[in-house]
Amino acid sequence: MAIVEYSDLAPLDHVVEPRWWNGTRPIAVDAFTLDAGHFDLGDLSHDSDLGVAMRATFDRVGLVHVTNTGLGELADMRSVAKLVIDAEMSYEGGANPRGNIEANVYEIGAPLSAWLHYHHEMAYVGRSTRVIGFLAKDVLPPASGDPSATRGASRSATFVSDSVAATDRLLSTDFGRKLKELGVCYHRNLTDRDAFLGRTEFGVYNHWQQSFQTDDPDEAASKAREQRLAVSWGPDRLLETRYYCAAFEYFPGLDRNLLYSSLADHGMWFDTWPLVQHLPHDQRPLHMTFGDDSEFSADEIQQWIDLYDDFGMPLDW
Repeated sequence: MAIVEYSDLAPLDHVVEPRWWNGTRPIAVDAFTLDAGHFDLGDLSHDSDLGVAMRATFDRVGLVHVTNTGLGELADMRSVAKLVIDAEMSYEGGANPRGNIEANVYEIGAPLSAWLHYHHEMAYVGRSTRVIGFLAKDVLPPASGDPSATRGASRSATFVSDSVAATDRLLSTDFGRKLKELGVCYHRNLTDRDAFLGRTEFGVYNHWQQSFQTDDPDEAASKAREQRLAVSWGPDRLLETRYYCAAFEYFPGLDRNLLYSSLADHGMWFDTWPLVQHLPHDQRPLHMTFGDDSEFSADEIQQWIDLYDDFGMPLDW
């Protein structure tokens, strides 16, 4: 791995900035929002009124947002989330360098400057999450001049996108049909923690030791293969993985395939990340191509980003 002076580099041009949403919500807020003030939070059993209401809302919409809980501790918020999440999984094999801040509660694992593009969690491995919960312990106050605020969202909002509508729109385009035919490949390069001892972590996203929770390279490679990843080793024990799969995944709730990929795993994910944003896409820790290893065109990238944005909306904490 070449050592490059960070101060000598300039950001790449022509980055694609997400809009997050167009100001119109694709789903009415009251369709997925539950006011916790109407429920007894002293009873968080599976068959409690809140639990039944949460699961019914989630099954109907695919999203449930519980507000006004009055809860201040993440462990308590996790108890509410578990009324929908019936089987938790560990974040093993994940790309982001997430810290565990409560039992099975993880931090974002990204710098404040990062654009966290719309994505399905852990779509780049063979076994990903079925359900995911978001908890908010502290939120940012409104700020004047914030672009998202001009479209009716607070600065602390978390954005979600309607995958059903996005799938229908995508499949009506030539790009969508090409994506369906070719599938995608997720390229991921995980650095070796020991190779960066005493060095600036230029070009680092996550070390394989943290991602696979082991210091043994053979065990890391074995765990990667269990996730259906093709594995090879590069210079300085760089763990290089490739995962070929369909861009869509079967959803039994609707008995159809839905879009289960996004450009969050493309090199553009790092367009605003310090120490990584200056690298060409194909040299960044994550990259993404069609399943035949061909690159997405600039027009296809813009279409894909616009697709999620057009059906996006904020969840205001």
